[in-house]
Amino acid sequence: MDTGCLSSMNIAGAKQVRSFAGQLHTQRCFTSSSVQALKTSHRTTFSSTSPGLRNKGKGSRRGLRALQQVVCQDFPRPPLENTINYLEAGQLSSSFRSSERPSKPLQVVIAGAGLAGLSTAKYLADAGHKPIVLEARDVLGGKLAAWKDEDGDWYETGLHIFFGAYPNVQNLFAELGISDRLQWKEHSMIFAMPNKPGEYSRFDFPETLPAPLNGVWAILKNNEMLTWPEKVKFAIGLLPAMLGGQAYVEAQDGLTVSEWMEKQGVPDRVNDEVFIAMSKALNFINPDELSMQCILIALNRFLQEKHGSKMAFLDGNPPERLCMPIVNHIQSLGGEVRLNSRIQKIELNPDGTVKHFALTDGTQITGDAYVCAAPVDIFKLLVPQEWREISYFKRLDKLVGVPVINVHIWFDRKLKNTYDHLLFSRSSLLSVYADMSLACKEYYDPNRSMLELVFAPAEEWIGRSDTEIIEATMLELAKLFPDEIAADQSKAKILKYHVVKTPRSVYKTVPNCEPCRPLQRSPIEGFYLAGDYTKQKYLASMEGAVLSGKFCAQSIVQDSKMLSRRSQESLQSEAPVASQL
Repeated sequence: MDTGCLSSMNIAGAKQVRSFAGQLHTQRCFTSSSVQALKTSHRTTFSSTSPGLRNKGKGSRRGLRALQQVVCQDFPRPPLENTINYLEAGQLSSSFRSSERPSKPLQVVIAGAGLAGLSTAKYLADAGHKPIVLEARDVLGGKLAAWKDEDGDWYETGLHIFFGAYPNVQNLFAELGISDRLQWKEHSMIFAMPNKPGEYSRFDFPETLPAPLNGVWAILKNNEMLTWPEKVKFAIGLLPAMLGGQAYVEAQDGLTVSEWMEKQGVPDRVNDEVFIAMSKALNFINPDELSMQCILIALNRFLQEKHGSKMAFLDGNPPERLCMPIVNHIQSLGGEVRLNSRIQKIELNPDGTVKHFALTDGTQITGDAYVCAAPVDIFKLLVPQEWREISYFKRLDKLVGVPVINVHIWFDRKLKNTYDHLLFSRSSLLSVYADMSLACKEYYDPNRSMLELVFAPAEEWIGRSDTEIIEATMLELAKLFPDEIAADQSKAKILKYHVVKTPRSVYKTVPNCEPCRPLQRSPIEGFYLAGDYTKQKYLASMEGAVLSGKFCAQSIVQDSKMLSRRSQESLQSEAPVASQL
């Protein structure tokens, strides 16, 4: 059988995960009927303009890393532990550890080893149950997946940022004892200035002021992006959100960002200077498509929590540095995580409940409860015909993943016009980017830069060749680095690049999606959903994925007696048949 099971018997720490990355298939978790458009592709390309640099780059770079001390300019971890949201998230975590121990643990089968699936499994294991996680690919992480190329360099599905406003993610790191793996940056937001190529504008949040005054101060002190009259009109436009709270925020789901701005009398330049960049960073689409609810949720977190907008990078590749500790925790409590376990079909009992998950290798996996933690587009392919007219599942048709392209470019020199931070490009083609040779310890290189960039919106580019994408990216980079990068590579030269295409990433947060987001407990007894598209207040994000996993695990724990009873009745009903045979 081709299943790769991560267990204490066949894996020794994180090193084994590296070997998986070299044997990747190029698909996400699909059924046999899945379409080509849902594939995630990734490849390495060495620049034809730099023959011979491949081996030179490999040898010299590794030698320099071995000789020089790794130095990254990290900032102290913010004091999040006493904030209300962090404490509430911690209470939810502790409820699993303190819950009544089951006389017989439930066996819960979970499809998907992204953050949602792994979080569901982690908290079920904390509650004394036995999760079995099935991952279609041979790499952990889902949207956090990363791969190692033949030079030993990692490339990722996306550029992942961990905010102070992610209380459940921060608790997860603390529970696993890996909080030191987050590299916190200075409390700033840094935007490129398209009208001044090579220059940046900063919003610096002072540590001495509480929220929301630190955010107000950051906005007032920045006079490069918005004029004072524009700031005043923007503030007046936001007043209803500040006074109306969550009820007002939720009521704006029916409006795009552009429609809300027009309704509130906010100047167009606020959109051009701020909201385009925010929209592309939050959901990879422009303000004329994005629901205003998404922007207001982010602004609420950033303005109401002193350290909400403070950012951290993970200190290395996500499969090893974040996902593997979760797997180790699950295994230590009796759970399993199996790679190369692709679900082909959800088989049903006569009463419409789940009989088992049928895998592509012919294996049938049974349990007391079942969870699908795959992305919404993949789950929609798996929904049994008998369920499709149930409103809970039918509403999912409104939820569609947004295409995203993640680009990595290794240059032959260290770029100077950059920061050890996330940067908002304010480009028409690019969203955010970072020099990972500065921002991440594992990717640190004192002599060469590696830019990781999010290419968005990507709808019109997802089907284009890697060469076209790189050429378009270089044209944009020439504006951001006018003294160091030219589109024809007459300045900094490309040593190699990776282009990772995800045609269906996080769900597209367009207006009127909120009523379509499902609760984690489905109307089918014993079947549950997890994923950032399910109902939770953090929308499409890593925080949303972790919180959805917690809610899913909580629903199963609450239903545990019913689920145990159902399993016993099923066994009893099968017993006479077995005796007759």
